[in-house]
Amino acid sequence: MSAYDEVEIEDMEWNAELKAYTYPCPCGDLFQITLDDLRLGEEIARCPSCSLFLTVVYNAEDFADAKEPPHKPSPSPVVVA
Repeated sequence: MSAYDEVEIEDMEWNAELKAYTYPCPCGDLFQITLDDLRLGEEIARCPSCSLFLTVVYNAEDFADAKEPPHKPSPSPVVVA
């Protein structure tokens, strides 16, 4: 079986309640992958409501010793004239 899609970790959202990175699934739920999964080198984010899964692209070194998710840089404001 092949992955539904391939997604960069930067395109996923950290969900503190689930303690997982999430990404919208076409079924309406969320693909999920936890920090523990990432630390173990897991690349698959699964949807708990259907059979779809994603391949997550990330640098494993960023998560090797992570106790919490790496912080994304805050977007800088854009001045519109």
